[in-house]
Amino acid sequence: MSEEILVDARGHHCPVPTLRLRKALEQAPAGARIRLLATDPMAKIDVPHFASQSGAQLLESGEDAGALSFLVSKPL
Repeated sequence: MSEEILVDARGHHCPVPTLRLRKALEQAPAGARIRLLATDPMAKIDVPHFASQSGAQLLESGEDAGALSFLVSKPL
C-alpha cells in the first residue's frame, strides 16, 4: 500500500495526537501508512512510545513547516 492516510492533529495537545493516530490505525487496513502531523512537542516522546507498544512501525519522524511529522505503518 503506497498511499498515506493523513492525520492532522496540529494545534492539539497531549494526548489528542496519539489518540487520533490510534483511531486511524484501528480503522486502516493492514499495511497502511499513516502520516501524523502534530505541533505538541510531547508527540516526540508519545508517538514513538505508542508505536512500539501497539506493534506499529515508526518509519520516519521529523519536522515539516513548523509541525512534527511521523510516518507509521500498521502491522500486516
